[in-house]
Amino acid sequence: MNFSFKSLLAALILLCSTVATAHGFEVGGIFYNITSITEKTVEVTYKGDSYYAYHNEYTSDVTVPSTVAYNGNTYSVTSIGYEAFRDCYRLTSIEIPGSVTSIGYCAFNNCGALTSVTIGDGVTSIGGYAFCSCSGLTSIVVDGNNRHYDSREGCNAIIETATNTLIQGCQNTIIPGSVTSIGDEAFYYCTSLTSIEIPGSVTSIGFGAFKYCPSLTSVTIGDGVTSIGDSAFDDCSGLTSIEIPGSVTSIG
Repeated sequence: MNFSFKSLLAALILLCSTVATAHGFEVGGIFYNITSITEKTVEVTYKGDSYYAYHNEYTSDVTVPSTVAYNGNTYSVTSIGYEAFRDCYRLTSIEIPGSVTSIGYCAFNNCGALTSVTIGDGVTSIGGYAFCSCSGLTSIVVDGNNRHYDSREGCNAIIETATNTLIQGCQNTIIPGSVTSIGDEAFYYCTSLTSIEIPGSVTSIGFGAFKYCPSLTSVTIGDGVTSIGDSAFDDCSGLTSIEIPGSVTSIG
C-alpha cells in the first residue's frame, strides 16, 4: 500500500496533536489519562496540555476516587501524575485512596493553600518535590496499613518506613525518636515552620533539608547527628544562631 507524503505528514500531525493533549477525560471535576486499556487503569492529571495552562482547575477539598466510570468502562485510579496539581493555589486538602500506588514528581508542588494531605495504604512511591513549596501544610496522615510510608506517632510527616527517613515535613511536624535521617529538602520552603527539635536518633540531615524556612527561629539538634548536608539551613532569615553538636563530623 502506498502513502503520499501529504498523507504521511497529516498522520504525523494528528499523532502529535493527540499526544499533546494531557488529559483524556474529566469526571466530577477531576481530569484523567488512561494508563492501561487492558487493565483499565488511569492516572489523575492536570487540565489541558500543560500544568501551567490552568492554575486552579483543582480548588478547595479534593477526594480522589478509587474508581471512575467513563464511556461504559470502570477504571481503577492507580496514580497521581507528574505535576497533576502543581500551582493549584486554591487547593486546600487532598485525600488519596488506597488504589493509588504512585504520586508523581512535583504532583502538588506550590499548592500554597494546601493544609491537609491524607495518603492511602497503597502508595509505594512518591516522586521528588511532590509536596515542595506547600507552605500552608499543617497535617500529613499516611494510612496505618501502608507498608512503605508512615506518619508514625501522629508526627504530621511522611516517613519512608524501611529506612526511617523523614522525606516530607510541614509546619506542625514533630520528629519521632525512631527517625534516623532527615531527607534532602524535607522541609524546603516550609515558610511557617517556627521551631524544630531533631532527636538523638537522627544521624544525618540532608541537602537543603530546612532551606528557605524564614520563620524558623529555634533549632535543637540531637547529639546523634554526624553529618549535615549542604545548604541545610540556607535562607532561614529568622534563625540568628544554631548550636552544632560535637558529634557532627561533616557539614556540607
